[in-house]
Parts: sequence; structure tokens; C-alpha cells
Amino acid sequence: MTTGTEEARIALDPFVTDLDGESARLRAAGPLAAVELPGGVPVWAVTHHAEAKALLTDPRLVKDISVWGAWQRGEIAPDWPLIGLANPGRSMLTVDGAEHRRLRTLVAQALTARRVEHLRKRITELTDRLLDDLPAEGVVDLKAAFAYPLPMYVVADLMGIEEERLPRLKVLFEKFFSTQTPPEEVVATLTELAGIMRETVAAKRAAPGDDLTSALILASENGDHLSDEEIVSTLQLMVAAGHETTISLIVNSVVNLSAHPGQRELVLSGEVEWSAVIEETLRYSTPTSHVLIRFAAEDVPVGDRVIPAGDALIVSYGALGRDERAHGPTAGVFDVTRTSENRHISFGHGPHVCPGAALSRLEAGVALPALYARHPRLDLAVPVSELRNKPVVTQNDLFELPVTLG
Repeated sequence: MTTGTEEARIALDPFVTDLDGESARLRAAGPLAAVELPGGVPVWAVTHHAEAKALLTDPRLVKDISVWGAWQRGEIAPDWPLIGLANPGRSMLTVDGAEHRRLRTLVAQALTARRVEHLRKRITELTDRLLDDLPAEGVVDLKAAFAYPLPMYVVADLMGIEEERLPRLKVLFEKFFSTQTPPEEVVATLTELAGIMRETVAAKRAAPGDDLTSALILASENGDHLSDEEIVSTLQLMVAAGHETTISLIVNSVVNLSAHPGQRELVLSGEVEWSAVIEETLRYSTPTSHVLIRFAAEDVPVGDRVIPAGDALIVSYGALGRDERAHGPTAGVFDVTRTSENRHISFGHGPHVCPGAALSRLEAGVALPALYARHPRLDLAVPVSELRNKPVVTQNDLFELPVTLG
């Protein structure tokens, strides 16, 4: 077995100019590829479906950043653009075992199926309002006018965040995820985000509501020992994950249907359900291209390679979704009629699977049918090749989505 310590690494493009090509190169180097994150940070990437499922349930890979050798040696700068994703504070994202189960259980108890389903009416109202506001003709940036505001309004409702904070949160989260945030702004961005979340927690302590933040506070007051730091970090995690994934899911669904008019007709005719569009988009154009980051508490063999103790692992979901070993020889084809024994794992797998998956599916399941019911001739205003990815190595996201509504 080899550790690959000295081998050439695949440097992830900080500008994300060719995500599909990069994912194919990672898959070809896999199932465990030596990669370099923006900023020159060396990590491993799991790029094949079966190996990813195994590693995502392997207790030797932990979320505790103190296990990371590069962190211990002081090689990770506090102003590294991705530090907020690698070390986001104490929440269910950054702990394992009993502590993870405790925090996740509290979130699950607050994010009940009843609460999520209760949001359906609100999602429908917001969708209709945003569609009413679309111009009757001309080119529209559908991301700015529809795909972005819908999940932001929804997550604000869910978490009890005041709507007037949303414009500033948009700016801060764009800096949070971007590889191009200037070093002098990284710490300031993280500090301001945490400050907004602390103010939200303080406001809900003073005046609780029917929201997830209030439910977490109530749990802590009932003896479940949820600290303010844990509530603040959980709130930030849920807001970040709760809107970014859904934005990309809606945007990528529209792009895929526009690029495959025959597939679009199957859906608009009722021959194929919208749920099939959502699941195929999650597989083919996964909203999350790479997830940071796990650390090897001991040597972990993967095929003929080893993740050495102290090294870091990312999960390359963009590569996993088109793994032919899992999804067959047509894995590189968008096909809403696809059937597969191996469902995608674009929301994760194992103990840390995304707790907001049901909400994201619900939002897309309301938004997309409503959008196409109003505008069945909706199409891209530019060729797919002219759509530009944002410089975010963790998200499959576009700067804008110019469309004509027909």
C-alpha cells in the first residue's frame, strides 16, 4: 500500500472553470486521490461511490480538527479562505460519537417532520409571490429573482431570523464560501456572522417563537446542556447549508432541463414526476461539489492506498455522482427516467447525513412545478457553455442564471 506523500497532487481550481472535467480527473485518479485545496493545503479526496459510503461510516475518520497534523503543526493559517468550513465552531458538524448523537438528536427533535411540512404553505406563498414579481418579458436572472431569495426566506422563517438581516447575510455567506475572499476579510467575516447568530439567539431568549432557534434554546433550558456556543454554531451551520444547497438544486435543475429539452417534455407532459428531476439533478449536478473535512485518527486503508494518521479527507460529491461503478455506463448522462440500485448520496451518508435534506427536497418540489406551470417555455438565454461557476470549491453554484420566460 502507498501513502502517496510525495506524489503529484491534483490542485482544485479555485475559480471552478471546469467542474465536470475536474471531477472526471479526480474519478480517474481514485477511489482515493491526492489533491490540493486552494491555498496549497494537501488533503485526500474520496472520489468513488462505494468507497465514500464506507469512509463516511468509518469511525477512524473524525471531525475533530485537533487530529489534523497540519493544524497541530501550525501550517493552516487563521485567514485561510476555507477555515470557516474546516473549523466552523462546535456543533453536530464537528463532533463524533455520543456528543454528535446528543447534538443531532436535539436538532432532529426541533426540525420535526411536522415543522418541515408546516413550512409547505409558507414555501408555496413565497414561491407565488416571487413568480408574481418576475417581469413579463426579456431576459431574467432567475437565480437572483427566484432561486436565491426563496430558500433564504424559508431558512429565515425556520430559524427565526429577521428578514432585514438577509441582504447582509447574503454578502457574508458569499465571502464565507468563496476561495477569493481577501485574507484580511476572512476573520472579520466569521466574526460578523457569529455576531449576527448570537444576536438572534439573544432575541429568541427574550421573545421565543415557533422556530428552530427557540426550540434549541428551550431544549438547553430543559436540561439538555446545549451551550450558547453550540446553539450559535448550529444556527450558522443550518443557515449556511439550508440555503446554499437549495439554491444550487433549483438552478441546476433548470439548467439540466433546458439543456435536455426531450427530458423536459417528459416532465411537463406528466410522464415523469418532478421528484425524478430533483433526484437526477442531485446525482448528476450535485449541489455540493466537495465537502470539507474529516481527519484520520489512525491509518485508514482505501484500496491500495492509505490515508495516514493525521491527514485530512474531503468527499468529492461531484465525482461520486457520475461514478459508473455505481450508476452504470450512462452515469455521465442526465436521464430523469433512470433507475439504479445505488441511489446517490449527495446529502451525505452515515451519522453526518444532512438533517435538512427533506426541507431542500420540499422547497425544490414546490418551486420547480410552480415555475414551469407559469412558464412552460422557459429556456436559457445563453448557451450552457457561457454559464459561469462561482469561485466556490464546495458548491456547484453559478454567478447568475439568465433565462427567457417565453
